[in-house]
Amino acid sequence: MYYKRLRELREDKDLSQKEVAGLLGIDQRVYSNYETGKREIPSRYLSVLADYYNVSVDYIIGRVD
Repeated sequence: MYYKRLRELREDKDLSQKEVAGLLGIDQRVYSNYETGKREIPSRYLSVLADYYNVSVDYIIGRVD
């Protein structure tokens, strides 16, 4: 699931949820819901994170390894 990749990418960069939430301009609690799968992450945020982590959106959502 995509939410596992979100967490792995964040942890690989030694970032907190608050730091990633700040990058997206959202509250940490909202971002936490994306990482736990409680809420689906909007595509506009997927694009920002893919660029930030230098991976494809397909990688984040699990379509490619």
